[in-house]
Amino acid sequence: MLDQIQAVKTRALAELAAIVDLDELETWRIQHLGKKGTITQLLRGLGQLSPADRPRVGQAANEAKQALEAALAARREALEAARLAQALAAERIDVSLPGRSPRLGTRHLISRTVREICDVFVAMGFNVVEGPEVEWDHYNFEMLNIPPDHPARDMWDTMYIGEVGAPMLLRTHTSPVQARYMETHQPPIRIVVPGKCYRYEDVDATHEMMFYQIEGLAVDTDITLADLKGVLDRFARALFGPDRKTLFRCDYFPFVEPGVEMAIDCHMCHGAGCKLCKGTGWLEIMGAGVVHPKVLEGVGYDPAKYSGFAFGMGP
Repeated sequence: MLDQIQAVKTRALAELAAIVDLDELETWRIQHLGKKGTITQLLRGLGQLSPADRPRVGQAANEAKQALEAALAARREALEAARLAQALAAERIDVSLPGRSPRLGTRHLISRTVREICDVFVAMGFNVVEGPEVEWDHYNFEMLNIPPDHPARDMWDTMYIGEVGAPMLLRTHTSPVQARYMETHQPPIRIVVPGKCYRYEDVDATHEMMFYQIEGLAVDTDITLADLKGVLDRFARALFGPDRKTLFRCDYFPFVEPGVEMAIDCHMCHGAGCKLCKGTGWLEIMGAGVVHPKVLEGVGYDPAKYSGFAFGMGP
């Protein structure tokens, strides 16, 4: 049995020397030092020996076990060190190399357009203000001369979201900021209001349930429709080119009187008529008009003293 112990020890050490990864090492440990391993089986066989042989054979088996355990620990340490060295070599960073520049995105086309539009009006003395996207019906409609059950409400596919003492909704346009601003400020007023709006729309190539709008408002003494036309004509030439032609046609909006729509000559056919402008030679870009006296009265302004104009466009 002493020869058997020596043979198991020699074979196990030879196998251990050939192991190159930790998974194989665990398999080797189970095979030779586990509960059913070769050394354990030898130790269990001591009971079959004579009392005189047991001490000598038992000592040899324990020495073989200790030798294998020491060799296992040494081999595990060597393999773990090799794996760490391999990982360090793979992840090594040469600090002398130039740094990698982070990839930068670009501003979204709509955001750029909103800024360009606002910059044109800021250059004409307007201030940029914002308001809440979750709005009361009071500001979204009633303060803009659109009382409950008014047929003009059919123009806006409104998304109501609840009632907390009063109807609450996602604003359908940026116009409620006009009323909010006038409630807390006295004329003269020059503001533009960029922001998101929401309507219950069928989504297609030209419609979305969330879209951007830019509102404009000017209130002072002696403001007329001629002032509105002059400001918007200057805006069109600043944004679309100095040779741009503009056209104003009558339109209806409950919060202005008179109301107009503004168009520019088609940049594809230069007014001759094409598929883009549907043969008209013009592209509508916004609605506008003189602020309705009831809107001024609603915020405490005297319509006999003050007048104003407003406009709204989709960037």
